[in-house]
Amino acid sequence: MRKRIAVIGGGIAGLAAAVRLRDVHPGAEVVVFESGPALGGKLSTGELGGRTVERGAESFLNSAPDGGESAAVVLARRVGLGDALVHPAARPAALAFGGRLAPIPGGTLVGVPGDLSTLDGVALPASGADRDTGRPLLAPGADVAVGALVRERFGDEVVDRLVDPMLGGVYAGRADRLSLRVTMPQLAHTAETEHTLTAAVRAAQARGRRVPGRPVFAAVEGGMSRLAGAAAAASGARISLGAPARELTRTGKGLWKVVSGPVPAPRTEEFDAVILALPARPASRLLSEVAPEPAAAVAALDYASVALAAMALPAGTGLPDLSGFLVPPGEGTLVKAATFFTTKWPHLAREDGPVIVRVSLGRSGEEERLQRDDAALLETARRELSDLLGVGLPVPAAAWVQRWGGGLPQYAPGHADRIAAARAGLPEGLALAGAAFDGVGIPVCVASGERAADDVSTFLKGIT
Repeated sequence: MRKRIAVIGGGIAGLAAAVRLRDVHPGAEVVVFESGPALGGKLSTGELGGRTVERGAESFLNSAPDGGESAAVVLARRVGLGDALVHPAARPAALAFGGRLAPIPGGTLVGVPGDLSTLDGVALPASGADRDTGRPLLAPGADVAVGALVRERFGDEVVDRLVDPMLGGVYAGRADRLSLRVTMPQLAHTAETEHTLTAAVRAAQARGRRVPGRPVFAAVEGGMSRLAGAAAAASGARISLGAPARELTRTGKGLWKVVSGPVPAPRTEEFDAVILALPARPASRLLSEVAPEPAAAVAALDYASVALAAMALPAGTGLPDLSGFLVPPGEGTLVKAATFFTTKWPHLAREDGPVIVRVSLGRSGEEERLQRDDAALLETARRELSDLLGVGLPVPAAAWVQRWGGGLPQYAPGHADRIAAARAGLPEGLALAGAAFDGVGIPVCVASGERAADDVSTFLKGIT
């Protein structure tokens, strides 16, 4: 009998799961439930000044840690978008502090330096920093906050001026509250054997096999939403938009019953296996009936809210020759990062076209500061951007604000162990995928969805 699999969540993790299910279990019927009006989650493409400007994730890593292509690139090729991959210009990024822009020091691992001599003018390491104590930095399998480890070894300035803005640019969180093992898994691994942090950083960098000449990042020409659409088409799945899954229960025959759609007109279907590719809270609600202990572990994950403000400035507006900059939290600005979009992405630049800047606003714990209307947020973004650049920026010809309320998971130390325990407590035929569980970044989410698909496929083959 043909097996039926439900994928609940139409972000990139869920769509990657659906594509993998088509490849490894081609006879199965796959149904993707998405509560919103469109697929892709944070892969959301917008338009500004006649240019494609992402309203969510703008790019993904081009390479995997082993030197091969990242899971996102492999997926893009699998769904027919290999020729649509584009790469950013070779422009440096900067740090903004003290009224000036300083180049981000080279040779760091998400801001953690492997050579303290490169930090001149950016951060002053603590006196006598990083002495060899004769034992590894981290016990096997242990986890700590990134900030705790780096402060102990290098001092406060390295965290506050370098590591915090780098992590904040990705997670909108603070280094003192983010898990080393989730946010920097390579460094956590090498810290189990190395006696100094500089040695651990260098060892982690040596493990990552960088292919000479290969760009670090990639994107999809025409917008990241194309990746979501192409994945949905390649999966052959039935797509149910505007159909939130409201209940998940087990039938007496060992099947999974999914109730979806609006309360006045619910739809009930039965499946042989289910993948939950959802944020923590909706995943926890669905788990509560079938796996109470995993549900509680998943519910404990916190999230940060952010907003993106995009501005189309008049053609010829002068900006530094950078891809953008990051802002340390100590500067006190709502702006935490800025991307000079038409400088960073050459395929979007036109001499007579607008100069487009995209600004990221808000960090973990700053949700109240985002509670302003769009006009106020845009004016704050333009004013702070002008102050950080030291120039008065003109009023944009067009602009928009995209809010991601509760959009970025905050991985406290011990997150990986908690999620491993939650997964171990799931009934067979039920899997978890996505950023809530395995980390942010499109390649990580793609790989997470693919692993979940492999898990349920193995289960299904065992019951045929």
